[in-house]
Amino acid sequence: MKFIRWIIIATLLLAGCGTAAPASEPPALPFPLVTVAPNASPTPTPFQPIPWTPTGTLPSQPVSDSVFATETLPAPTQTEIPTIDPNFLINTVAPLPTIDTSGSQVLNNGQDTVNFLLIGSDKRPGGTFRTDTMVIAILRPNEGQVSLISIPRDLWVSIPGGENNRINTAYQRGISTGYPGGGPGLLKDTIQYNLGIRIDHTAMVEFDGFRKIVDTLGGVDVPIACAYTDWRLIDPSYNPELEANWELYTVGPGLVHMDGDLALWYARSRQKSSDFDRGRRQQEVLRALFTQALQAGTLTRIPQLYDDLKSSVETDLGLADILQLSLYAPKMTNADIRSYYIRPPIVNSWITSGGAYVLSPNQELLQQMLTEALSPSTRTVERQAITIDVMNGTSIMGYEVLAASRLNYAGYETRIVPSDRQDYAYSVLIDKTAAQDRAVSNNILNVMGMQTGSLIPVSDPNGSANYLLILGYDYQPCFKPESLSQ
Repeated sequence: MKFIRWIIIATLLLAGCGTAAPASEPPALPFPLVTVAPNASPTPTPFQPIPWTPTGTLPSQPVSDSVFATETLPAPTQTEIPTIDPNFLINTVAPLPTIDTSGSQVLNNGQDTVNFLLIGSDKRPGGTFRTDTMVIAILRPNEGQVSLISIPRDLWVSIPGGENNRINTAYQRGISTGYPGGGPGLLKDTIQYNLGIRIDHTAMVEFDGFRKIVDTLGGVDVPIACAYTDWRLIDPSYNPELEANWELYTVGPGLVHMDGDLALWYARSRQKSSDFDRGRRQQEVLRALFTQALQAGTLTRIPQLYDDLKSSVETDLGLADILQLSLYAPKMTNADIRSYYIRPPIVNSWITSGGAYVLSPNQELLQQMLTEALSPSTRTVERQAITIDVMNGTSIMGYEVLAASRLNYAGYETRIVPSDRQDYAYSVLIDKTAAQDRAVSNNILNVMGMQTGSLIPVSDPNGSANYLLILGYDYQPCFKPESLSQ
């Protein structure tokens, strides 16, 4: 049993997703007169692979349309198993304080799942708004599994009351029509009617104050597998109406420490990408916040954070509920989280009779995805029984974190171990199991985009890990997380 100690933090992230152009977003892009950052390196698509170069900096330009390499790799230059400290783990879990969870009923609903809706809006005092960011978090306490489902703002749905519209209009309509339960009530009913998912609890945050919140947490380290380039205000204090105050800004690939301003930009921007890619980046930051909360002792600060942030979050969760949920956190890693996205081919662009550009769902594909996300995953259980040590055999900082995150998306438990050297030309996977099951090792190779010839069978049944992944300069960190859902 595992899950949310970042339920508040998660909702704070989602603040970065308004529908109307906010003060920090340019009125029209691209600008012909914009001042471009000297180190900007625009990337045509965030899902193309990154070529390797044996240098101390991360490469930034994609070179092909294939995510996985197709050439046959030469034999690796080293086959022996480096000496690894079995106690060197990726996460150090801070101990929980003694807390009082009396009064919490969040897990006592008699259901197999507890379902949370995390909402980000562009709400401003006295104005109308839309909920442009929606992530459903499905907790299965008995199995210790979580599914995250990103819902695009333009999904065309039937809204109870007889109206068909974009899903991001339901919340405001619930307020304006006096619907039972208001905005949250109508949005919850809309999701249940169209997606078949019961929503037990909601939490909504606007983007005002998001920078301050992230800065209060000390920032967040985000493993960015695919370089991302978009327009960004050069300084938050600059006038966003002046074109010269904007630049093309690139982050990644690599482990990037983000302050509040950068995290907000990364979670919100979409001028040079799409709402689908934005959903991917939001889940990316959610996972990073999850990892960082374990390492930085955020669990022990929950009462203080709740007092500091409760005015910024509209939720039906009380402090006792959040404290009760936080007790699951130390038993969990990112490998317990399955990520899903309602995106093509599950939805297709469509123009309504009124001329609106929306996303029409393919009901068969949507149902298949939702059934998988809502069901306990036996494959997750099987993969979580496998531990993979990850070693960076290059001088490129962050490769090991990117690879570990990639394996976590696929449901594998990982540990980052120190490197014995930094001159591996090619990545290799060392199978240390007694069974030497090629079906298992081939799945790992496929997740990593590696050839079957990269496998080295060296049985070591007494080892603390089942596999050792050594990253070489040929490693291409960019991948599609939606392809790794269990």
